[in-house]
Amino acid sequence: EIPLREFLLAREWNPTSMGKPMYGILSMLVSTFMVSFGALALAVPLGIGAAAFLSDIASKKVREIVKPLVEILAGIPSVVLGFLGLTLFGPFLARVFHLPNGLNAVNGSILLAVMALPTIISLSEDALNSVPKTYSEASLALGATRWQALITVRIPAAASGIIAPCMLGMGRAIGETMTVLMATGNAPAMPHGFFDAVRTMTAAIAIELGEVAYNSTHYYALFAVGLVLFFITFVINLAADILLHRVEGASS
Repeated sequence: EIPLREFLLAREWNPTSMGKPMYGILSMLVSTFMVSFGALALAVPLGIGAAAFLSDIASKKVREIVKPLVEILAGIPSVVLGFLGLTLFGPFLARVFHLPNGLNAVNGSILLAVMALPTIISLSEDALNSVPKTYSEASLALGATRWQALITVRIPAAASGIIAPCMLGMGRAIGETMTVLMATGNAPAMPHGFFDAVRTMTAAIAIELGEVAYNSTHYYALFAVGLVLFFITFVINLAADILLHRVEGASS
């Protein structure tokens, strides 16, 4: 048996230790949230900016070109993005920041941001389009520019509908496996910065579950890691669903 406090708060995960096996997931929790929040820090400004461009600025012709590209981006397999992180973004980061290698949390954050962008762009654009046109017309009549109307009226009016896809994007980032498995270095240690190699909870399950002895403590510990991951993603998706229903109710 593993005490719950030790499981959640101990820093060391070393189930195959020759001495006392350690089953602390704190380093994996920190790594998972580092990569996910790093991805959001990149994806949210870009996603909202792209959604605002598509809904208010882009011409019909540009919109017909860009929207299919966004949908194609959503269909790229995660293993392909992981391969790009391994062969393209990783060496680039190592060269720019003078690192031994580029397999770290920053690399994973960039790739997860790319994966979260289609969700954020599409749903944020829908939220902006659901804002009544009278809001913009009233602000323009009072002397505001189109930019001021967008920043001070339309985006705040669609705030709940924009926050929801951001949270869905975070849920996607937390639950992603193959990309972080290939691009973050998989070091089972407490990270001290975004340029450290990290191992997320999904990567730990993918790496170890296929080789662990059935019915062992290690086996059930990995299922417990999956349960924690499920709880986190469930809470995030539930909150996003509540926000989406709020904006649908407001628009109706």
